[in-house]
Amino acid sequence: MTDFEKAEAGYTARDIELLSELEGVRKRPGMYIGNTNLSGLHHLVWEIVDNAVDEAVNGYGKKIEVTLYKDGSVEVKDEGRGLPVDMHASGVPAVQLIFTTLHSGGKFNSRVYSTSAGLHGVGATVTNALSEWLLVTVYRAGKVYKMRFKDGGSIDVPFHVDGECPNSWHGTTVRFKPDPKIFPNTKFNYDTIRDRLEEKSYLLTGVRFVLKDQVSGQNQEFYCENGLREYCDKLTSGKNCLGDTIDFSDKSNGIQVEVALRWVLSDYGENILSYANDVRTADGGTHEQGFKSALTKTVNDFALANGLIRANQSIDGVDLREGLTAIISVKIPEDKLQYEGQTKGKLGSPDALPAVQSLVSTRFNYYLNEHNAFAVDLIKKVEAARQAREAARKAREQARSSRKKGPEMILSDKLAPAQSKEYRLNELFIVEGDSAGGSAKKGRDRLHQAILPLRGKPLNTDSVSMDRIIDNVELATIIQTIGAGVGSDFNVDASHYGKIIIMTDADTDGAHIQTLLLTFFYNYMKPLIDRGMVYIALPPLYRVYKKSDPRKHVYCWTDADREAAKEKLGAGCGVNRYKGLGEMNPDQLESTTMNKGTRRLLRVTIDDPITVEKRISVLMGKDAGVRWDWIKENVTFNEEDSFLEEVRGEQQ
Repeated sequence: MTDFEKAEAGYTARDIELLSELEGVRKRPGMYIGNTNLSGLHHLVWEIVDNAVDEAVNGYGKKIEVTLYKDGSVEVKDEGRGLPVDMHASGVPAVQLIFTTLHSGGKFNSRVYSTSAGLHGVGATVTNALSEWLLVTVYRAGKVYKMRFKDGGSIDVPFHVDGECPNSWHGTTVRFKPDPKIFPNTKFNYDTIRDRLEEKSYLLTGVRFVLKDQVSGQNQEFYCENGLREYCDKLTSGKNCLGDTIDFSDKSNGIQVEVALRWVLSDYGENILSYANDVRTADGGTHEQGFKSALTKTVNDFALANGLIRANQSIDGVDLREGLTAIISVKIPEDKLQYEGQTKGKLGSPDALPAVQSLVSTRFNYYLNEHNAFAVDLIKKVEAARQAREAARKAREQARSSRKKGPEMILSDKLAPAQSKEYRLNELFIVEGDSAGGSAKKGRDRLHQAILPLRGKPLNTDSVSMDRIIDNVELATIIQTIGAGVGSDFNVDASHYGKIIIMTDADTDGAHIQTLLLTFFYNYMKPLIDRGMVYIALPPLYRVYKKSDPRKHVYCWTDADREAAKEKLGAGCGVNRYKGLGEMNPDQLESTTMNKGTRRLLRVTIDDPITVEKRISVLMGKDAGVRWDWIKENVTFNEEDSFLEEVRGEQQ
């Protein structure tokens, strides 16, 4: 028999593995929650919270409570109708079906939920499948019902009546503990959950969110009466704005649309947040498309009708959206709701586009006609943005075509480019200093890795105009190297690199450079972060080696790693403490920080827009007093930062 025939004969029906639905989730959790790091861990909470939110949105209950327990579990309690407690036609209790069977639940029935976030009906099942144990309690019709699962969905205590309660009690409580066999880190972050509940409070006017932490004793409540207007005010608080927040809402073809927007004069990017049925759609979708097209057309029509632009002119949407903060929320009936992917990152419902277009066109046109002074100022701002964009484009074209020795070209000579034209596979390492840059150049994969050493600290770009950005040598070089534009002219699909990796020393200067670069990317190249293309390199802090045989060594990222390595190697160990990247030989830097198979990278994401906006404004803004107040309130200088412990094991 040939090798192929042997392989063919050895591949039979016995090799086909049939998994139960819960086993399938545990085998491939990333399909349902994105990943198993901290964002995936918190996604379990969001799934249960979204179920509680669906009850509140449909008029059942005005309070949602989340509690973090000392044993590492989390509980979500709502005051809705309570899950059904009768037997399903399949022969099992409805509660058991909901928590053990994918695509089960009331979200598919428009009689039960007019709108819901849980389109796919998998959230409760997935949370159960990825938990060490889960307890569900239902308060309904004067009785308390309970059911407990363990080890990823196996029935521990069957569904049963667990006593009586007043008829006024109603709702569902779900408490679960994530499975450490699935998640490397099972510790929930209070701030992450707090920020998500605050965000939800803006979207659900009149619903009270309560967060309790039994570990720290912290308790907070969030309640909002002014909806998206209050949300937009929060995001633009303390900034130099053009007018007040503009908001409007209406219902079109069964779709409820709410919009709030405001222009910030000192911002030069756009900050558009969109939601569908109270779930953040980070990748946009049809509702964002409708908003952008209607906004551009409305302003163009108004400007032309009032002689603010000539007949042969038109306003470009990218110029109009410079400095814009906008929030779009749509609530869509179940039969019209379409997401792309279980994590609901992008809305695909076709009906959302004309619904948003109609509202924005009608109401914003009315606003412009009623506020002529604002309209004139807005058109002036747009014209200034157009001129700055044109100046930036000409500067980039000149930098690419000119052979003269300008400052951009001098620094560009330090770039060691990647040889491959397969841009999505290429990586740009922005490195602190020439010394580290030299080591990185020698240790890199020349085909796909480019090295750009920085001459010094970049400019702080919070509230900085585009002409200063272009004039700054370090930033102009980064713009030129990435090759995708900048600000409103930035096109992420044109990037010459699939990964932008910031690689700095593990000291205060390195952290400062990281912060300055991240501020620049957030303000002027935000789609890079939205696409998950920006990373922080995590070089080791120590090298523990055997003095008698230095070839035996272990690289360590934390003090705990160092002590474990010393114990592993035994007596007679030496320790190298790397204060800077330049202290590492090229082969050491390559094997620990640049090699795709052994390195550790931290991906930069925006999980909560409110927190990011507040941090950038406070920590990078011009008001030193506000910054000092925040530091005094939030920083404890005698405690060790647990940052590295949280990211340990997240290898890229």
